Amino acid sequence: MDFKEIKELIRVFDKSELNKLKVKDGEFEISMQTGFEGGTVVSTTSVPAPATSVAVAPAVAPVEASAPAAILGDTINSPMVGTYYASPSPEAPAFVKIGDTIKKGQTLCILEAMKIMNEVEAEFDCKIIDMLVKDGDPVEYDMPIFTVEKI
Repeated sequence: MDFKEIKELIRVFDKSELNKLKVKDGEFEISMQTGFEGGTVVSTTSVPAPATSVAVAPAVAPVEASAPAAILGDTINSPMVGTYYASPSPEAPAFVKIGDTIKKGQTLCILEAMKIMNEVEAEFDCKIIDMLVKDGDPVEYDMPIFTVEKI
């Protein structure tokens, strides 16, 4: 892993809801954990740690990535990186809620990317089983945002 990849990994980790992460790439290994005074703690082996604003610790107990809860059923995934909004404005009702039956083409949410509001539409008829992100949460490309049951 090069410095640019490590820096991007740290940036993504800091924006995620994960508490711990461990990545191995050949002989290179990096562990990150939040919740310590001073922010993220990063531990690397086999290569020197990059000089960044992140606190670097020489040794941290082995850390495993928090496994996401198992997602049962089909999902609707984010088509882009952005910020998730459940409604067209803060005072408006959500586009959809758990239990709603959705028709193909119906707006599910808005994803804001670079100050552009993008409506996400259903690609098939379905029923909303679960909403996997909260209003205002950042989402990554192809990240599940709804669990659905196809109709």
